Amino acid sequence: MKALVLTGPESSGKSWLSSEIQAHFGGLLVGEYVRHFIESQARETCLDDITAIALGQLAWEDEARAKQPSLLILDTHLLSNILWSRTLFGACPTWIEPALLARHYDLHLLLSPETVAWHDDGQRCQPQLEERQGFFQASHDWLDLHHQPYQILQGDWQQRKDAAFAAVKRLLEA
Repeated sequence: MKALVLTGPESSGKSWLSSEIQAHFGGLLVGEYVRHFIESQARETCLDDITAIALGQLAWEDEARAKQPSLLILDTHLLSNILWSRTLFGACPTWIEPALLARHYDLHLLLSPETVAWHDDGQRCQPQLEERQGFFQASHDWLDLHHQPYQILQGDWQQRKDAAFAAVKRLLEA
């Protein structure tokens, strides 16, 4: 099983691209638990919610891993929980980063916020490019610090898709 993660700031194409990858290559796609959580709670999230959100994401991921697909596509993983918790609340439960580091991911596709427009979907909160660039840089720094395999995707939607498909093809052939 190859585990692929799409990561980076909001409105950079992670959900769209993960669906495109699944449609083209097959595999099993795991969505963003936080979206489900926000819709089911119908209230503003708080620091105390981060543990429930992270545990929900892990449960979805574990359920998918148990099926042993040849390609596991994660629309997000705990890195987003860590960075959003720090961004929104200035803190993050200490267990989340070790839990993330205990898992194996074959490739992260890190999506740049540049050259694509931000779209408000009712859950997003970083309309300013500078905010999304900061989130991108924090993601990049974390992947570098922890020696995680990644490839940056940038450009317009077609360029991102082409680069992602080439990266996934290489991953599956490795």
